[in-house]
Amino acid sequence: MKRWLTRLAAGLFVLGLVVITVVKLRYGGGSSFPQRVAPGPLVDPARLEVVAELPTPPGNIAVAADGRLFVTLHPEAHPAWSVVEIVDGEMRPFPTLAFQTGEGEPRAFRDVLSLRVDQQNRLWTLDNGGHGLKPGRLLAFSLANGAVVHEFRFPRSLAGLGSHLNDFQVSADGRYVFIADASFFAQTPALIVYDTQQRRARRLLQGHFSVAAEQFTPRVQGRRMEVLGLLSIRPGVDSIALSRDGYWLYFGAVTAQSLYRVQVADLLDISLSPGALAQRVQRFAPKTVTDGLTSDRDGRLYLSDPEGSRIVVLYPDGRMETLLQSDRLRWPDGFSFGPEGDLYIACSALHQVLGRLPWQVKAAGPFPIFRLPLGVDATAGH
Repeated sequence: MKRWLTRLAAGLFVLGLVVITVVKLRYGGGSSFPQRVAPGPLVDPARLEVVAELPTPPGNIAVAADGRLFVTLHPEAHPAWSVVEIVDGEMRPFPTLAFQTGEGEPRAFRDVLSLRVDQQNRLWTLDNGGHGLKPGRLLAFSLANGAVVHEFRFPRSLAGLGSHLNDFQVSADGRYVFIADASFFAQTPALIVYDTQQRRARRLLQGHFSVAAEQFTPRVQGRRMEVLGLLSIRPGVDSIALSRDGYWLYFGAVTAQSLYRVQVADLLDISLSPGALAQRVQRFAPKTVTDGLTSDRDGRLYLSDPEGSRIVVLYPDGRMETLLQSDRLRWPDGFSFGPEGDLYIACSALHQVLGRLPWQVKAAGPFPIFRLPLGVDATAGH
């Protein structure tokens, strides 16, 4: 019996080493991201205004045309609620408490990270299904009464196990939704385009270099982002934004050295073969480690840089400048412009969340929502 137990223990030990080695080879390693020096900052960090302080990290943020403020609570922190409206600095469950708890509501939220307000006064939420353990799903709510006005569940062929429907944009007419599948575990990142009228989605650019992570591991406020020494945090395509005229879709992976773009018309052209579409993708400009991404009507792009605790501006000619830098920006994540052209910023503090115990996450709080008065010309909600 003792010999049998010894052999079993030895076998389990060897199996464990094999598993660790495989995980490390597939998900670990990575060098430091090249430094991106950008002139600036253009704005004094003292201009950052705290709109609210949350007990759990925010994920993404969306501001309606009338100034209403909506936030997701980052699913990696395992919050009790998923989507909230910030009213007088306090969280209120949106649209109802039942959507957070699931009690009496079969369409309740599961793993909602990103949300957007479109120009039809609807709040869109994107549920990634816990990295594809359950089907991904889009829900749109009327901001007039909180009712569900659109629902779509993605088939497994488009968002299967290991997918991560991370961030998205909605076209100005409200018809098309452009989604970044970061695919952290499956490592098959792609763009997904959903037609709300035809209720049809297509998966595009899978296997193309423009959506893939590059072999770098971010270092954020002193922490190398490699959980348990095995899992480097470098998802595929994550940052995604439409130009305000709807002509370009900009996108890139967190650790990609470049931001890419493709004409929206090409993404919508179902006659283009995968190879033909791939040839239409353009390398737009060098970038930093990037998470959040948005644009204004003057063609400028605003990128969050978690490594540098800063916000970077990319101009139409590809020139890069630092807009603002502050240690208060703990992993700047989601962006949304408000109706007055102010930039709202949600900092998810992922370097204080991933691989941390619940009490450690709580101790890192509170987690602020910021507003940066800029007064630029940009549609609210994105």
